[in-house]
Amino acid sequence: MTEVLTVATETAKPRRRRRSVTRRHLHRGHFDFLRAIIQGLHARPMWERYLPDEGEIEAEAELAAAAPEAGDDEATLEDRAARRFASHPKVRRVTAWLRGELAAAAGRAGRYGMARLVRADLRPGLRDPGRPGDGLPALEAFAAEAGRERCAAAEQLEACRARFGRALDREAKRAALMRRQLEALDWLEGQYAQPVLAADACRAWLADTLATRLEAAGVATLSDLIDRINGLGSGWARSLPGIGAGKARALETFLRTHAESLDKRIGAHVAVPRRQRDAHELAAVMPRGSRERVLVPLDQLIMPAELDGRAGAYRLPQARCLIGAHTDYEAVLTWLRSKPGLPLEQVARLRERRRDLGSVPGPVDWLHYLSNTQRAYRKEAERFLLWALLARCKPLSSMDTDDGLAYRDFLAAPPAHWCAPRSRERWSPLWRPFEGPLNPRAQSYAVGVLANLYRYLNDKNYLAGNPWLGIHVPKRAKPELDVGRSLTEDQWAFVSGCLARLPATSAHQRLQLVLPLLYATGLRLSEVVSATTDDLEWVSLPGADGSAREEGWWLTVLGKGNKLRRVPVPDAVIDALANYLQTRGFAADPAANRLAGGVALLGHATDQAERAPWARRDTAGADAGLAATTLYRQIKRFFQACAAELAPVDDRGARRLAAASTHWMRHTHVSHALAAGAPLEAVRQNAGHASLDTTTRYVTTEEARRMAAMKAFWAH
Repeated sequence: MTEVLTVATETAKPRRRRRSVTRRHLHRGHFDFLRAIIQGLHARPMWERYLPDEGEIEAEAELAAAAPEAGDDEATLEDRAARRFASHPKVRRVTAWLRGELAAAAGRAGRYGMARLVRADLRPGLRDPGRPGDGLPALEAFAAEAGRERCAAAEQLEACRARFGRALDREAKRAALMRRQLEALDWLEGQYAQPVLAADACRAWLADTLATRLEAAGVATLSDLIDRINGLGSGWARSLPGIGAGKARALETFLRTHAESLDKRIGAHVAVPRRQRDAHELAAVMPRGSRERVLVPLDQLIMPAELDGRAGAYRLPQARCLIGAHTDYEAVLTWLRSKPGLPLEQVARLRERRRDLGSVPGPVDWLHYLSNTQRAYRKEAERFLLWALLARCKPLSSMDTDDGLAYRDFLAAPPAHWCAPRSRERWSPLWRPFEGPLNPRAQSYAVGVLANLYRYLNDKNYLAGNPWLGIHVPKRAKPELDVGRSLTEDQWAFVSGCLARLPATSAHQRLQLVLPLLYATGLRLSEVVSATTDDLEWVSLPGADGSAREEGWWLTVLGKGNKLRRVPVPDAVIDALANYLQTRGFAADPAANRLAGGVALLGHATDQAERAPWARRDTAGADAGLAATTLYRQIKRFFQACAAELAPVDDRGARRLAAASTHWMRHTHVSHALAAGAPLEAVRQNAGHASLDTTTRYVTTEEARRMAAMKAFWAH
């Protein structure tokens, strides 16, 4: 049934582009719908059942609702609604298209009588409603009307024929033609009906307008469409122009109807909002091992036996190995697990937040609860493993320096099908290991992580060499630390004013605490979300050189590289914290909250039920901490709102505020503290910089003097 017709119209001026038109395929639903129409069944349920791919009828409610007239019974109203629906332009257009396609198919088979028969519309009362043969009563109704209820059926039929003889003959002829028409449909279905396959193009089964919109979004095949639906879940069509909720439901119905032939199904998670899904439901979207040799995250990756590294070129004997790993995959997991991880109590909180308590932990379940360092290392390891498997077709334990150089070049320009937006989560079939090309700094970091991996495997006698020794990434001229990503004093004053004017909600109170805390301490995002009241301590220290004692609050945080450090916290921030703790039902004094592990400084919104009754309730307790991504998004949105307010008076400043994020507050703290005369060593200890050189980069006094001197020169 697949035919490609090339329509080419050549004119001198203007010249028109050639266009290839592909005739749509016919599936069994098309034949079932036409059978129902021929037999006079209500078109609306048949449309919804057999032709969901044609889309919903927008004005269905108006078409189905016929204005009642005097004496109308329920059957009459239903019949009128059915006729009105069947007369909808879209239904008539699709029905005519089906008849035309089948007639053309019969003609190509040399069955010209069948072609004419298929085109005939034999429904009663549609071709000539004025003929007396239309609206023949049922035999029981005629007998009741004529007073022949007690007569035999043969007598009733004879009397009916006497009154409606010609009409009955026409009806018998119509019924015979209808039987022949149904037989023709059976023959055509056997010849031309095709199964709906996942590899088929969307245009082969869907209307042209719908297929065009999907193709514009990169959805070319039905397999792509199912992956997109499964990958994004409920609301998957929101980012597709011209595809609303109605069309999305119709597409889902079509794919579920043909799930057996597609051999690919829409997951049950699609019908559930993202916030209400359990961890095991998301894991079932793409179970481990369901898709070999494709781009999947590390926890779902299964290495083929010939590439698992047991016979790697640089493997040392297993008897000499200091780790129990037998394959490259196991070796990578052992290396990853050796890095500093999260405390057990924090893992328990994360499991509760993921709603994973009811599921049995799998062998790689711990990969869902990693520290920041482990997540960063996992990303680089899974990228390299996937590249070795799919691009190089070699095990990790057979990689040499040439492979390392090739991978370094690959990082600078990964193919498009290796890339996807960061919003594609790891459970999604749309997840990809890259967002795009890596800049030189990111390339250098990746090479460093992989060198660390191979050094670990060398030290454990798993491998005999390190192919990354001597591989370097060219440095770029731009400094790695962009100290300019900070707010000026005026911009911070403007942000503080916007912060004070926020309405009194739980989320806003949290924002009014965390931004001054970040500004005053220079904490990282991961440090501030993991801090609890137990980490705060009131300390009284003897003054230097006999001066008065220095008293105040200190916050102990676990920083980068798993290093502990103490940071002083101003009293104003502690006062804001006291008010915030009281709104969450805890004591105002941080030291008085003696729960196990303390109370998280930043908690979940307490007024969610009143402000967002439609959202899923948080299962975490009032003392539980906030996810770093949640706080990041809230601060990002706040800065963007500030930028919109500043734009009419300061366009350049507004653009900077729109780009600001949580890490800008860290740069702002260091820059403002140094500008205010704080000692360099004190600021370094506050920020947790490993080297004083890093802190020194924020000292811009000399650059300011240079700029002032040059402006004086330019003025002459």
